[in-house]
Amino acid sequence: MSDMPITPPVDTIDYRRRQKIGRIVQRLVIFASAIVVAAYVLAPVSWLVSSAFQTETEIVSIPPHWIPEEPTLRNFEAIFTAGNDEPVTYDTRSGTDPAAGDFIPSTAENLLPSMANSLIVATLVVILNLLVGVPAAYAIAKIRFWGRNASVYFILITRVIPDIALVVPFFLVIRKLGMLDTLGSLVITYLAITVPFTVFILIQYFEGLPDELDKAARVDGCSRFQALIKVFLPLSMPSLVAVVLFTFLTSWNEFLLALMFTQTSASQTLPILLASFTSDFTVSFSFLNAAGVLAVVPPVIVAIVFERYIVSGLTAGAVKG
Repeated sequence: MSDMPITPPVDTIDYRRRQKIGRIVQRLVIFASAIVVAAYVLAPVSWLVSSAFQTETEIVSIPPHWIPEEPTLRNFEAIFTAGNDEPVTYDTRSGTDPAAGDFIPSTAENLLPSMANSLIVATLVVILNLLVGVPAAYAIAKIRFWGRNASVYFILITRVIPDIALVVPFFLVIRKLGMLDTLGSLVITYLAITVPFTVFILIQYFEGLPDELDKAARVDGCSRFQALIKVFLPLSMPSLVAVVLFTFLTSWNEFLLALMFTQTSASQTLPILLASFTSDFTVSFSFLNAAGVLAVVPPVIVAIVFERYIVSGLTAGAVKG
């Protein structure tokens, strides 16, 4: 018999099992993080939509009701009927009970006209932005001329200047043109903000398209303008959609310049009017949230219509081969 000690067997490490557990844990972490981010993003929007169908009493109740106990359309009805029955005055407003949800802001009757103003301004800015930005981007991307690089750098410089620094120069120009308190003043200033972005995005996309397309179109007898319309624009649809979305949302949401250049209801846009609801002597959260839901509708419709081009358009030019 040997007196040598018997060593215990060494446990083998199951690397495949460890890798499988690691992948499961990784997916669970990603899934939980996605839920947290989605909840963080969607919670304010969900509360906005839910409270638009609640009474004033239910909105201020503690704890808050995420699902309305007694859904009502009175808030939306008030928006579309404001000013129809009787003029909204201090006496008529102070005679109602804010807690019961009967209070209507003094400028409620201007809500729909201001929404129409926002829609007109945003649509005009989008159209003029494409008419100016697309030819400019095509010329810079496909035509070699003296000062081309300087033009690109100038466009980049205009994008890094904050809007607040442009308020006074814009105001002096608009006043000199006699366009204060008009929709035209907003269109002009919004174009100055959005056109550089449009040109910069489209330059990146046009440069990614082969020059042979342009040469082939020229050989077939197309002019520069015809090559742009018939060849490059159909291929640039994703980037054009990204530009349209950025321009529309910028014009729809812009507040500072609209506050400076408009004073009356004839030219005020939706952000200015919504802000005026919070400066009244009583704030109706139910009416304000219903107006907020209406303000969200046009951008959501635009996003749904162009949904198939959004992701590819936002990443256009991000990776160059």
